[in-house]
Amino acid sequence: MLSFEEIGLSETILKAIKELDFINPTPIQAKAIPLLLSSNQNLIASAQTGTGKTGAFGLPLLQLTNPADTHTQALILCPTRELCLQITKDLQQFAKYIPALNTVAVYGGANIYDQIKALNKGAQIVVATPGRATDLIRRRYLILDNVSRVVLDEADEMLTMGFKDELDFILEATPEEKQILLFSATMSKRIKSITRAYMKDSVEIEAERVNTAAKNVNHLYYLVNSRDRYEVIKRIADMNPDIYAIVFCRTRRETKEIAAQLMQDSYNADALHGDLSQSQRDEVMGKFRKKQLQILVATDVASRGLDVTELTHVINYNLPDDTEVYVHRSGRTGRAGNHGISIVLVTRRELQRIRMIERTSRLKFTKTLVPTGEEVCSKQLLALVDRVQNVEINEEQIEPFLESVYDKLEGLDRKELIRHFVSAEFNRFLEYYKGARDLNPAVLSKKREGGGYRNQRFVRLHINVGSNNGLTLHRLIGLVNDALGSSRAAIGKIEIMRNFSFFEIEYDVHQDLIGKLKGQIFEGVSLMVETSQYKSNGYRTNRRSFRGQSTRGRRMDRSRYDRDREYKRGRSEREKRHDKSRFA
Repeated sequence: MLSFEEIGLSETILKAIKELDFINPTPIQAKAIPLLLSSNQNLIASAQTGTGKTGAFGLPLLQLTNPADTHTQALILCPTRELCLQITKDLQQFAKYIPALNTVAVYGGANIYDQIKALNKGAQIVVATPGRATDLIRRRYLILDNVSRVVLDEADEMLTMGFKDELDFILEATPEEKQILLFSATMSKRIKSITRAYMKDSVEIEAERVNTAAKNVNHLYYLVNSRDRYEVIKRIADMNPDIYAIVFCRTRRETKEIAAQLMQDSYNADALHGDLSQSQRDEVMGKFRKKQLQILVATDVASRGLDVTELTHVINYNLPDDTEVYVHRSGRTGRAGNHGISIVLVTRRELQRIRMIERTSRLKFTKTLVPTGEEVCSKQLLALVDRVQNVEINEEQIEPFLESVYDKLEGLDRKELIRHFVSAEFNRFLEYYKGARDLNPAVLSKKREGGGYRNQRFVRLHINVGSNNGLTLHRLIGLVNDALGSSRAAIGKIEIMRNFSFFEIEYDVHQDLIGKLKGQIFEGVSLMVETSQYKSNGYRTNRRSFRGQSTRGRRMDRSRYDRDREYKRGRSEREKRHDKSRFA
């Protein structure tokens, strides 16, 4: 393996990076640094966060910059304020023993006049976000006439965030003769459009598609119902008392909602998204780096520049649209020799995307069941015992109080004392998970019943009231909850027709519910509830009245016949209007 001395770096830079404990270059650094030190060719590098790409372009950039010339000679563009500040900090550390070399960060969300003052003092290297760079160029404070090198870092994210016009404007404002270094985790069609337009005669290099830390990452997926995603996040957190995780969401709104719910439910969590001010973002990121937060809920873009090496979990609340974005997310855990877990929450419809990631990225996912309430309680109880067993005892501080404690507990034997202790510390937790429902979705049995697949966890019920009787989605849920005396029972699909309705209820309570609803009066109608089986043509009906009768000449129950006929007649109409209650 090459050392930094062997790839041609100067003594001043070597001295600085030795103090940072940089011993051997990463694969992307070993490929990029010698090339950039010896050639002015454009470079296209495929590299993810965590592979050392800042050093790959930053170290040769510092060596090739003339400290005696105060004009801007290099421009580095990146998508977020956090990454902008992180790159600037790294370059300043690398250039510790080059005092005349000045690196300035310019980004949105900060005072532009302070940044203008810094540029006026002379900045050989400018690190910028596209929006703020465009603003400063138009105001003629960021002069690019002497720029010989432009770095596009996280180019994929800049395009995803809609900075294509800004990038075109900035590149047009730089001299025609320049070197462009493009670093991106993914190589999409939009990236290739930039390379075709501005990067002729380019050299392409690639780091490992999955960074080396990913070898220490287990990839798991939980099959869940969409409505249960948040509850599953809580189960995962409760099952891992020492969790230190990032939960990735697609949108800012989703990020805010999930983080707010977690905080409301007393989890040590916070959100990181684009709507936060710079001071708020710095505060959240600082707390997370110091492990004052256990769970950070973030968008992909907002998390750029957050370099944490000890994450235990990465949790994908939703699968990203791009396969390589998943690889990028999972690579944030399992770093620095640590073991990590990457978890994906998927519905049945999304299972094919798991298979696609496995094929394209050569990863292997393991299906895992969502922990039950009993499993969570067992894990938490053992974690409590471990904390008590390993707690540091300060004899001097507790000694004055021990005599009174011994007197107070004198009547309790060892087993009673343990029971009291566990109950005092654990009752609230046990109460929360008492009777907790199984969050693993219903599994369809291979055995057919009545021409269709039998649902092992849910039972479909028919009730003899519908919209004509004033039944709505919420009133039906209220009927079920009132009859059972609890809202814990899982309710599946609901279909409200004109004169009757269908709904699914978990298997364990369906008999109890039928008995309690039978004979109740709803809007003047005496309720009748019965099970409804699957039929091969796609609709359901109860066929018990036909049992024991011959096919030829049997007398059909007229009320049931009318229901079935009405169901058929209303089916296409119901599908057209996409009845919202179907997705409750």
